[in-house]
Amino acid sequence: MKPSDNMAQKPATGGFAPAVQPTASTTIITDSPAIHAGETSVPSQGENMPAFFAKPQSAEGPWPVVLVVQEIFGVHEHIRDICRRLALEGYLAIAPELYFREGDPAEYNDIPTLFSELVSKVPDSQVLADLDHAANWAARNGGDIRRMGITGFCWGGRISWLYAAHNPQLRAAVAWYGRLTGERTLKQQKHPIDIAVDLNAPVLGLYGGQDEGIPLESVEQMRQALHAANATAEIIVYPEAGHAFNADYRASYHAESANDGWQRMLAWFRQYGVASQ
Repeated sequence: MKPSDNMAQKPATGGFAPAVQPTASTTIITDSPAIHAGETSVPSQGENMPAFFAKPQSAEGPWPVVLVVQEIFGVHEHIRDICRRLALEGYLAIAPELYFREGDPAEYNDIPTLFSELVSKVPDSQVLADLDHAANWAARNGGDIRRMGITGFCWGGRISWLYAAHNPQLRAAVAWYGRLTGERTLKQQKHPIDIAVDLNAPVLGLYGGQDEGIPLESVEQMRQALHAANATAEIIVYPEAGHAFNADYRASYHAESANDGWQRMLAWFRQYGVASQ
């Protein structure tokens, strides 16, 4: 079943990051009485972290949990909709605002400024700890973190790789076009290629062959590192897709690759014990 089979495709009416306006006509907005979704607050490191969650409306928990990690644009409408789509599949999905301490991505109108003035200031160690607290919130609100997965997009794809080496409770991870290599800094001390040997959970990586920001050379380097580490991981490259090919609200959207990636993600979660069936 494709994501759009269960979803109403409507014109976008707001809630998207200003840095990616206007939204594309392909934007998917999920609207279903079968899910319950809303805003919440997650206690984390002495502060209350905003988050969005979605879960099945009718079925009783505990539900398998998926942590959803934002793009650089924060938990805007696309990430909220990813949560709603996962809820339709039977998951409790939660997307925490992972740089709420540093600023609000809705205040930035272009991607370079958003990245340089906000995103680059967020330490990986803080993000990983915040995700731990989001998992704890899920456990207290009907989630079964013995069946926990993570998925993330772009910035969140990289974080998903890192989290698979961070939390031994994680059952599976799916990283969508997350950067694999890069300069090491105080805030980003390791990249996915550095932690291939440390993975606690199987990771599926989904990448675009036309992605100008993530060269195929770095994807091949990651494959070699995973092979050398004897890690349980797989990387799929979609030859015709570019970066952000699952971002249906952007011109980069490549529906065929996005739909295939979605099905592969669900199958990965089933294979490694996140899904209940």
